[in-house]
Amino acid sequence: MKKDNTIPETSPASEGYERIGKTTVAPEVLLTIARLTTLGVPGVSRMSPMPGGVNRLFKRGYGEGVRLDIREDDHVYADLYVILKSDVNIRDVSRQIQQHVTRAITEMVGMEVGRVNIHIEDIDYPAETEA
Repeated sequence: MKKDNTIPETSPASEGYERIGKTTVAPEVLLTIARLTTLGVPGVSRMSPMPGGVNRLFKRGYGEGVRLDIREDDHVYADLYVILKSDVNIRDVSRQIQQHVTRAITEMVGMEVGRVNIHIEDIDYPAETEA
């Protein structure tokens, strides 16, 4: 993952204005956007810890339930590890997550999204209450 990402000179925000500097976006910002957008989708209970053990702690681009890969062509590839609520259609919720995360990254940061993979790690069933 790159240390920071520069919004391209040809972005709509720069058209018609004199270039006076650059904007960089920390990878942690992309992780936060992806995570909070996913949590905002109805049917998502929470993010899941990612598989991979201790080695994942030493790699950049990892956040709670989110793995991002930013390629040289500034395309973002995301893997999202989620736990869903029990009363939802898994396919519908997965598609909503993909659409919302793609739109959020594209609109907020101006980067293209190559792929958003959804990994359903578990289903949250309500705890049975004792009578």
